[in-house]
Amino acid sequence: MSGQSMPCSPQEIGALFLFEKLTPEQLGRLCGEGRVERFEPGPVYTEGEPATCFYVMLEGTVVLYRRVGGDDVEVTRTSQRGVYAGSMQAYLGDRVRQVYNNSMRVTEPTRFFVLPADTFAEIMQEWFPMAVHLLEGLFFGSKSTQRAIGQRERLLALGSLSAGLTHELNNPAAAAVRATATLRERVRKMRHKLAIIAQGSYSPEVMANLIDIQERTAERVAKAPTLSPLEASDREDALADWLDDQGIPDGWRIAPTFVQAGLDVDWLDQIAAAVDEEILPSAIGWLNYTVETELLMDEINDSTARISHLVDAAKQYSQLDRAPFQNADVHELLDSTLLMLSGKIGKQIKVVKEYDRTLPRIPAYPAELNQVWTNLIDNAVSAINSAGGEGTLTVRTAPDHDRLLVEFRDTGVGIPAQDRGRIFDPFFTTKPVGEGTGLGLDISWRIVVNKHHGSIQVESEPGDTRFQVLLPLTSAEEEPS
Repeated sequence: MSGQSMPCSPQEIGALFLFEKLTPEQLGRLCGEGRVERFEPGPVYTEGEPATCFYVMLEGTVVLYRRVGGDDVEVTRTSQRGVYAGSMQAYLGDRVRQVYNNSMRVTEPTRFFVLPADTFAEIMQEWFPMAVHLLEGLFFGSKSTQRAIGQRERLLALGSLSAGLTHELNNPAAAAVRATATLRERVRKMRHKLAIIAQGSYSPEVMANLIDIQERTAERVAKAPTLSPLEASDREDALADWLDDQGIPDGWRIAPTFVQAGLDVDWLDQIAAAVDEEILPSAIGWLNYTVETELLMDEINDSTARISHLVDAAKQYSQLDRAPFQNADVHELLDSTLLMLSGKIGKQIKVVKEYDRTLPRIPAYPAELNQVWTNLIDNAVSAINSAGGEGTLTVRTAPDHDRLLVEFRDTGVGIPAQDRGRIFDPFFTTKPVGEGTGLGLDISWRIVVNKHHGSIQVESEPGDTRFQVLLPLTSAEEEPS
């Protein structure tokens, strides 16, 4: 939008703090190459448009806005004479895409000194060469620092996650190793017991009967019912008594294994009826090894399945084998993150999932959203730990007009009112020294707002803090090339 051209006075612009050190010749050049314009209430320029002018306010009131999701958020409102905005990075030239990084409006008739961006760049290079070098260093240095800090934050999160994943993997892996060693020993003993049975003068029919009993016992193990501790104890006593009555030694050792496998007195009666009395102890011992090997193989199967599940969750979390930008199911992302963080969450914190499974997939950068979930869950766990260590983390998804809501609610200490406006600022943290970088929420804000064109907000009081992430259901643009 252009305003009404007005005379430019070197004395007037020389009184502005930005130009007060310039010589009369320099002020004359500014007035000669720039202009004074008067704008009526309304927009002056819009975020994202090519940055063609540098504006310095002479009198009036300006408001600066940033686009956040679908909304314009006011970031500055001032009537201070001499404030400036517009193409402030023109001195960087083509090395940076020259667009307005905010929108400016005036709320009353307002006069600006307006300098074309090309002239602004030339004057900066000519009059302030050292200052320009310093500014270039600051600009590109801050970009590099942001990238390094973001990478560091991701590495810190990854270190915490790998520690948790290692812990989670260690339990089933150790169980599988123990079960495999025990299984090897049981199979050896089974071979020995089979050799003893085979040395007897048993008919092929008796041997076939024993093999049949072994097969049916193995099938029974696979269908073993889950018993209450009291039911299991009563059945163990009954089985131990039966074994003692049959003269089978160490019945009290065998009984718990048989109960775990779903065997009862009726089953043992069937075995006793099917084999001769003199080989019953050997047959029972052989079946005990059969049961133990089946139970050990079940344990190995469960452990390896658990390991496979954790590895799948790690792949889902890291998105290493996925495209960076894709249509993603947020519930899969949330589940993988919760599983990866389960060691850190601990058993004292109850996790409640309130998912709306009817929600569609959304266009997103899944690996980066997982980083957001990680930061928000980590903060919730810290808040609950600060409140005593026991509490509830509720993760909820729901539709919200044309957006998808992901809410993390915790029963922790809450965020003090004076801190709520600062929690998304870089390096601001309420955690003790050494426990937080103050970058988790800043990075989360950048990922949600800048990369996904969504919004993130917080509502908090002691015992009820809710971080709400709103993500568009559709994408205005595809992944940048």
